[in-house]
Amino acid sequence: MIADVRKNAEQKMKKTVDALKADLAKVRTGRAHAGLLDHVVVDYYGTPTPLAQIANVTLLDSRTIGVSPWEKKMASVIEKAIRDADLGLNPATMGETVRVPMPALTEERRKELIKVVRHEGETARIAVRNVRRDANHHLKDLLKQKKVAEDEERRAQDDVQKLTDRSIAEIDKLLQQKEADLMAV
Repeated sequence: MIADVRKNAEQKMKKTVDALKADLAKVRTGRAHAGLLDHVVVDYYGTPTPLAQIANVTLLDSRTIGVSPWEKKMASVIEKAIRDADLGLNPATMGETVRVPMPALTEERRKELIKVVRHEGETARIAVRNVRRDANHHLKDLLKQKKVAEDEERRAQDDVQKLTDRSIAEIDKLLQQKEADLMAV
């Protein structure tokens, strides 16, 4: 029973950290990375299709993403989809390849993005603390129902606290890395 509560809490905390990683990946730094276009959906003959399924996405250099469609006539459709994705990007078709240059970030925009990143981090920390609270509540219920001894419950609460501390430390590390990426010119 205690093992189930601990395992459940650990899984939920890991999901929270993974969700934060995904959210931070969406925040654009001045550098190009192929994952930036993961959420772009292209109208492929009337069917909304993820960009990665109809084109090869590569890095041409540190500030430019290259998109090579598998069908030549899809280049203009891909260009339109990237422009409409509201990522602040301005793609240009050159022959069969769609080039997506990354605009440089202004100091003001960097500060705005850092605020967004910090908010995402605080949301993740709150989610982790909520998981801890729920786990501790389940442990107290087990104690009330006399399914576990007091010292077992106390040890389990300490384990949950250690999980919480580890998850929050990982969240803080991710935030520091992202802030450093944002401030790098």
